[in-house]
Amino acid sequence: MLRSRKRTTVAALVTLALLVTGAQASGIIEPAGQDYQDARAPVDRRVENLLRRMTLEEKVGQMTQIRLGKLRGNCEWNPGPLVEDCMKAVLEDAKVGSILSGGGDAPNPNTPRAWAEMTNAIQKYALDHSRLRIPLIYGADGVHGHSNVLSATMFPHQIGLGATWNPELQEQLGKSTGRAMRATGVFWNFAPVSDIARDTRWGRYYETYSEDPVLAGALAAANVRGQQSDPTDGTARLTATAKHFAGYSEPFNGHDRAPAQLPIRYLQDTVLPAFQPQFDAGVGTVMINSGAVNGVPAHASKYLLTTQLRDQMGFRGVAITDWEDIRFLVDRYHVAANYEEAIAMAVNAGVDMAMEPSDAAGFTAGLLAGVRSGAIPGKRIDQAVRRILKLKFDLGLFEKPFVDVAKADAIVNGADRALARQAAAESTVVLRNEGVLPLSTGVGKLVVTGDAADSAARQLGGWTVGWQGVPASSPMPPTVTVLQGIKAAVPSANVVNAATQADAVAQAGDADAVVVVLGEDPGAEGESDTEEPVLTAAQQGLVDAVRATGKPVVVVLLTGRPQVLGTVADAPALVAGWLPGSEGGGAIADVLFGAVNPSGKLPVSWPKTIGDQPFSYDQVRGANTSPSSAYDPAFAFGHGLSYTTFTTSAPTLKSAEVRRDDQVKVSVTVANTGSRDGTLVVPVYVHQPVSKVLTPQQRLVGFTRVALKAGEERAVEVTFDVRRLAVTAGDMDGAGKPEVARGAYEVVVGDGRARFTVR
Repeated sequence: MLRSRKRTTVAALVTLALLVTGAQASGIIEPAGQDYQDARAPVDRRVENLLRRMTLEEKVGQMTQIRLGKLRGNCEWNPGPLVEDCMKAVLEDAKVGSILSGGGDAPNPNTPRAWAEMTNAIQKYALDHSRLRIPLIYGADGVHGHSNVLSATMFPHQIGLGATWNPELQEQLGKSTGRAMRATGVFWNFAPVSDIARDTRWGRYYETYSEDPVLAGALAAANVRGQQSDPTDGTARLTATAKHFAGYSEPFNGHDRAPAQLPIRYLQDTVLPAFQPQFDAGVGTVMINSGAVNGVPAHASKYLLTTQLRDQMGFRGVAITDWEDIRFLVDRYHVAANYEEAIAMAVNAGVDMAMEPSDAAGFTAGLLAGVRSGAIPGKRIDQAVRRILKLKFDLGLFEKPFVDVAKADAIVNGADRALARQAAAESTVVLRNEGVLPLSTGVGKLVVTGDAADSAARQLGGWTVGWQGVPASSPMPPTVTVLQGIKAAVPSANVVNAATQADAVAQAGDADAVVVVLGEDPGAEGESDTEEPVLTAAQQGLVDAVRATGKPVVVVLLTGRPQVLGTVADAPALVAGWLPGSEGGGAIADVLFGAVNPSGKLPVSWPKTIGDQPFSYDQVRGANTSPSSAYDPAFAFGHGLSYTTFTTSAPTLKSAEVRRDDQVKVSVTVANTGSRDGTLVVPVYVHQPVSKVLTPQQRLVGFTRVALKAGEERAVEVTFDVRRLAVTAGDMDGAGKPEVARGAYEVVVGDGRARFTVR
């Protein structure tokens, strides 16, 4: 009896071993225990359960993202309805786990309902043809609202939002964008941008928040919190994206996707800190810099994508490439001999998902070949897929893969226009005002002229419906231009739109004032790069001509970067409206006529000459320079005028001695000493009198916004982490680690200072 039992046990073990061996050979292991489809199970357990069931082919499919165009029309670039053969090649044969709409890759008609119907149809096909019913995640660039959708509200671009210095507003904008995107079945937003703005030649300058990492990081993190907030509309959650990690915005020659030379000290102390607040806020994904840094393409750098991103900065989400960037390791950078080698290079460096975007079979085949040859470890594939599956489980896509098409139009069309107007008004910066502003609402005749006065396309900028801006073949999104906004603000006035310089001069003769609205052509990557970020001769000539009439002149700049102004720099009134979005015209009129007291402050330095590149307020001190000669902008970082006046007391500190892991609490008293209610931005800087390595004259460490009634006085407090003072120690090789030096520092607020010591 005992021998029989032993034989039975042995036989059972042999059978089990054969079953396991067979399952391993096929790449499938059916695990016991709680199933991954059980929504009550912990996410990590669900991930591991599903991962063990997947074949290698299914895993590499999850690491692939393909553009919408491959699923419809002629399976290439021609738009049209979804085609089953096209979807089969991508979703069933290649088992692709993610789809994206690049700028302009929209359904026809381009309505929220059509988007929802399209994403639902793609999701249904993917689930029906997935052995394990793993849902897709659909991505798009909602960089200033759900900006691919024609009827969506377009918020100001990030460079304008940087001028608000208002994290709470960014969180509201993030919530609005997330709500609109989720309603259309898009659960992955490739935004916000954390690159810092330092070179106005670069065409994507307007997509950044600021030249300062503290300001950029705070605003980006707030936007992430808003986008990723828990939905109340019954949909799955959405993930935001920190991009472009890292160093993308400072190409050596100012051209997009060109190599950058960034000393490690500068990379660690200035570039990377702008990303850290997003990681701390729990951003789900990161998009990798398309360029090269210090001779190595970012997509091939294990130092950047593993040592810095994962080990030092603690990011735990999904790292995705930008458009076709793995293939560019072969075609543009020539660091790989072929696509298979490039795939191995990028995946081993730390890339989890490839935005391929056109060749699903080529990418998955190359990835499979890399694993089978041993060039890519199997555990690295599991690591990447584990992150992707966790993201999908965390978002709730397994339980809620579809959206309600009947609700999409109501949620998206014209949503949050009042919020858009508020954001555009807070973005507006009054650079110069010689008593011209605010204009009187009792004005009799007003001349409005300039190339952007009635141009929705210039006001909306790039990444609006299309990649490079609104395509010529597309209707224009509903937009209030500056001309329309002015007419609405003063309905009884004679507002004349002068189309030419001659007409503007002639009409100015009996006018009370002239408003000149100047802009630049919309554009994005590459197309918007320029060697001359300056107002054109024609634009300067127009302003000079109307000023010669002797009438009060207001110049409004609707640009994506601070352009060199030439003769326009000393115009009687000068207003930066940036790229203010759908409600920009109404918002700028609110500022011009005083319905809104301007509070915008420059998030960047406004250069005087084209040669000021790259340019920022925190340029380090040198042996033959003083603060005034080293930094000489047309308008300084943080500059912005109000229609009232404020005072700020000298700062006081709760403690004059802190440890390196402490926080510093700074108190000031602010007062509105004018006759109008207003909002004051209070920036807090730190000056380090002596440092073993060169440091800026002062560095921003914190800020706050304070709304004050006329005559009101209030005490406010700003707290900052001492770790913000860290700089990379050591010699010029940058081999040291970022650390806070012990010794004396000074807090600087306005003209006041307070000394403290780090021990």
